[in-house]
Amino acid sequence: MTAPGLDIILGADSISAPLTGIGRYALELARGLPEHPAMARVRYFSLGRWVDLPQLLQADTVTSEQAQAPTLRSVLAGNRAAVQAFRLLMPPLQRLRLRNQGSAIYHSPNFFLPPFAGRTVTTVHDLSHHVYPQFHPATRVDYMQRMLPGSLRRASHVITVSESARQDLITHFGHPAEQITAIPLGADSAFRPHSALELASVLARYPLVAGGYTLFVGTIEPRKNIDRLLSAYEGLPPALRQRYPLVLAGGTGWHSEHTHAHMARAAAAGWLHYLRYVPQADLPALYAGARLFAYPSLYEGFGLPVLEAMASGIPVVTSNNSSLPEVVGSAALQIDPQDTQALRNALEQGLQDEAWRIHAHRAGLARACQFSWTRCIDSTMQVYAQLSSA
Repeated sequence: MTAPGLDIILGADSISAPLTGIGRYALELARGLPEHPAMARVRYFSLGRWVDLPQLLQADTVTSEQAQAPTLRSVLAGNRAAVQAFRLLMPPLQRLRLRNQGSAIYHSPNFFLPPFAGRTVTTVHDLSHHVYPQFHPATRVDYMQRMLPGSLRRASHVITVSESARQDLITHFGHPAEQITAIPLGADSAFRPHSALELASVLARYPLVAGGYTLFVGTIEPRKNIDRLLSAYEGLPPALRQRYPLVLAGGTGWHSEHTHAHMARAAAAGWLHYLRYVPQADLPALYAGARLFAYPSLYEGFGLPVLEAMASGIPVVTSNNSSLPEVVGSAALQIDPQDTQALRNALEQGLQDEAWRIHAHRAGLARACQFSWTRCIDSTMQVYAQLSSA
C-alpha cells in the first residue's frame, strides 16, 4: 500500500534529445508519476533549475536530422576540464535552488544525487564503468568513479533496473542489500504486432520490406558488440544475408570509428543498412516489421530493446550475460556474445527455423506482458511511500 500525499522532486537532467535508455526511463517516470492516485505533487529539476513537464516531453519528438547534430552536452562530455568544472560548479547551484525543500523526496533517475537535505532515492542502471571501464571514455569513467560512491552514501534508498544490477551493486560496492530495490523497466504499448497496412508507410520511408530484415537498435559503441554481430552475419550463407539484410538503428557513440568502417564494407556488399537515429514515432513499426531482432551486447543493466522487440512479436537472439536472461527468460535464443560462431548459428536458426520462430513469437509476447511502465511506476511509488512513512 502507498500512502497518499507524496511530494516528489524528480531529477530530469537525463531527459534530453535524443533519448536513449536512461532518458527514456526518466521520461516515463516524469510522464507517469503525476497520474498515480497516491501522488500529491511532482516537480522536475534539471541542471540546477526547475522545469515543467511540457518542456521535458519535447525530448520525445526529435527528428533524425536533429538527433545527428552534435549537442553542447555531448561535446563537453569528452572534455576533462569541462567535466571537472561541472563537478565543481553545479553542486552549489543545486544546493541554492533546492534549499527549503527537505519535506519532499528527491529522486535522481540517473545515478547522481544533488546536495539535498531531505530523503533521497537514486536509480543505478548498471556498473559498466566499473566492471568494463574499457567500454567508456576515460572522462566518463573518472567522473563515475569520483561521484557515484558519494551519491550512494547519501541515498536513503537505491533503485536498480534489474536484479543483475542489484547484485553488481552489492558485490562491487558492498551496498546493503536491504537498501536496494530492483524495479524492471517497461515497454510502451506502441510496441506490439502491426498489420501490413500499419507497417507500410513507415517502412517505405527507409525503405524496408516487412519481414525482410534483421534488426539491431542501440547506440553504435563498443559495449553493444556490433563488430562481432557484423562478423557473425558475414558468416551466414550469402543468399540468406542478401535476402534478410542487417539493419542497424542508433546514433553514433564513443570509439566507434572501427565499427563504422566495418559497417561501410558490409553496406557496400549489399547486406547492411544503417538508418542512424530513428525517431521514437517510427520505432514500433521498425521493430514489428523485422524478421529477427539481434542484440549481442557484452553487458546491460536492463536491455530495453529486447523487451520492445518481444512486445512487438519479433523473435530475439541475445546474450546470456548480465541482465538479459532476466528480461527474455526462455523466449529468446541466448548465446555467449564473445563466441562469433555461436552467434552466427543462432542468427541462422532465428531466420530459418520456423518451428522455433513460432515459439519465440508466442513466448516473447507472453514474456513482455510481465513488464510495463505502470508496474515500474507502481513499484517506484512503493519505495517513496516506505521512505515517507519511515
